[in-house]
Amino acid sequence: MIPIALLIILLSCFCLDFAVAIDSSITSSQLIRDPDAILSNGSNFKLGFFNPADSPYRYMGIWYDMPSEKAVIWVANRDNPLKDSSGIITISEDGNLVLVNGQKEVLWSSNVSNLVNNSTSAQLLDSGNLVLRDNINRAIVWESFQEPTDSFLPGMHHGIDQRTGKKVQLTSWKSLSDPSTGSFSAGLIHQNIPEIFVWNVSRPYWRSGPWNGQIFIGIPELKSVYLFRHNFTFGFANDWTFFALTAQGILEERIWIKWKDNWEVGFLNLRTECDVYGKCGAFGICNSQEKPICSCLEGFEPKNAEEWNRGNWTSGCIRRSKLQCERRNITGKVGKEDGFSKLNKMKVPDFTEWTSPATEDECREQCLKNCSCIAYAFDGGIGCMVWRSINLIDIQRLPFGGTDLYIRVANSDVDEKGKKDVFVSPLIKGMFALAICTLFLWRWIAKRKEVIAKLSATNVNTVKLQDLPLFQFEELATATNNFQLSSKLGQGGFGPVYWGRLKDGQEIAVKRLSKASGQGLEEFMNEVMVISKLQHRNLVRLLGCCVEGEEKMLIYEYMPNRSLDALLFDPLKKERLDWRKRFNIIEGISRGLLYLHRDSRLRIIHRDLKASNILLDEELNPKISDFGMAKIFGGNQDQADTGRVVGTL
Repeated sequence: MIPIALLIILLSCFCLDFAVAIDSSITSSQLIRDPDAILSNGSNFKLGFFNPADSPYRYMGIWYDMPSEKAVIWVANRDNPLKDSSGIITISEDGNLVLVNGQKEVLWSSNVSNLVNNSTSAQLLDSGNLVLRDNINRAIVWESFQEPTDSFLPGMHHGIDQRTGKKVQLTSWKSLSDPSTGSFSAGLIHQNIPEIFVWNVSRPYWRSGPWNGQIFIGIPELKSVYLFRHNFTFGFANDWTFFALTAQGILEERIWIKWKDNWEVGFLNLRTECDVYGKCGAFGICNSQEKPICSCLEGFEPKNAEEWNRGNWTSGCIRRSKLQCERRNITGKVGKEDGFSKLNKMKVPDFTEWTSPATEDECREQCLKNCSCIAYAFDGGIGCMVWRSINLIDIQRLPFGGTDLYIRVANSDVDEKGKKDVFVSPLIKGMFALAICTLFLWRWIAKRKEVIAKLSATNVNTVKLQDLPLFQFEELATATNNFQLSSKLGQGGFGPVYWGRLKDGQEIAVKRLSKASGQGLEEFMNEVMVISKLQHRNLVRLLGCCVEGEEKMLIYEYMPNRSLDALLFDPLKKERLDWRKRFNIIEGISRGLLYLHRDSRLRIIHRDLKASNILLDEELNPKISDFGMAKIFGGNQDQADTGRVVGTL
């Protein structure tokens, strides 16, 4: 028997390390004492007390209720910490939700006026929103979503709170160990067209580009759901996703990867130097894929050539020649009309204005007639955007997406290559379009012939690439949400594998050849050749491929239970594999091998068979995959020499 005194000591020690989670509302009579906590109804979130890393102070906060890694999404007393564990969360006499210390001093309050005594209660919703309700009419009188700290969750609105009129924005922590208000803030502005900004104190630090109804033009890879009534909200495919503004001013998309049991970073707003606001100064354009990254717009030159050559581009550029409309206003003389220099795939400059023209031609004509209009752009979701008599700042060329931007230049500054945007008759436009289509078709046929020629070089004439569907890169980028980290299934020697959903709803697995991969075109072509005509229930089915530029991808049927190794070597998941299921998997692999070695029209040796190359469908039926190393034998051949060592060490 354990002595009672010892048992009490053991229980006391246990309680020091583990808080009690209470699943209920907060009222004046039902409060939370440190270290207790309250759970949301679905147990997604927890409200209680925590210590940041390496900090002795205690804070009232909300976090995702994860067993492995705590992700704090809201802090109440961020600038007024508790110095001990005496904190209490309760409803005060005036009806507000408050945090008090052991001396009954109020360290934080919801601070709502005109509440009736004993008429309110607080509840943590499963969205992560802490709300204070008026129990008489059940109306929400205060919510944490309207006073966020550094995190932006699904369903949270930004912009202007219609109820209070307050501006809602994120503010960073000072550091990982200090949640007090930091230097950076982030929020929505919509003076003309909505944009997200990150500020360093009061200076712009990053800008999303204008919203066109589907995406922010400067971040085409980040698709979201937008509701615009003086506020906005994001919706995510994965509920366990949120944005956080770090102490360094980086806006991160954090995604809970369930099978890895941790948080990973998806989107980052600052990926290159070009993402920093105004990196190249006024009338400068930033391109992270060029060196140097900054250059002047056509018709402009560095304002300070010496500084520019040293890599200090903040002084920007100035116009080389006066515009004709400016000369005409001064001298009255009529000369050659100004033109427009076209830039494609652009994050457009700051300070855009929206105007009424409904077509791109009308937008151009309106800008050309107004001498103060120095640039225009037309986006189907926004309409006509113009920039008048200002310095064009924060212009960036994007790797993909963006929109066309037209810069007004003097006729004398348009180079001989004909960059000026001039009026072209519909007939010429049609002929030009036909020529482009013909060229595209010719290149497509040439590319297909090139791929077929590579296959023909293997002396296997039974495989016809014409029968294998070719997917477009854009189609696969859309299906995988632009190859977001949240869509990633795993990583192999060939490269990453992503989950995707085609427009018809079919789920797919996309294997994308990595530039850093030790494997290359030979393995890619080999896998296409080997698997394209094989049909067996224990072989993964190849749906098609994509070959565009440097991009090489294979598209397979999706296996919801991933690879065999993910189950075999996981302490929890391996419990799903009883002996009967293991035997069925062994039997299925054997059937697949027998087909490859004996029954298929091509005699194939896999040469890299391992648990990670066995995929499992929804019923745990096995399918052999990854034929990049496979060797094809002749019909009567039972041995052959290999030119190199292959397989997995």
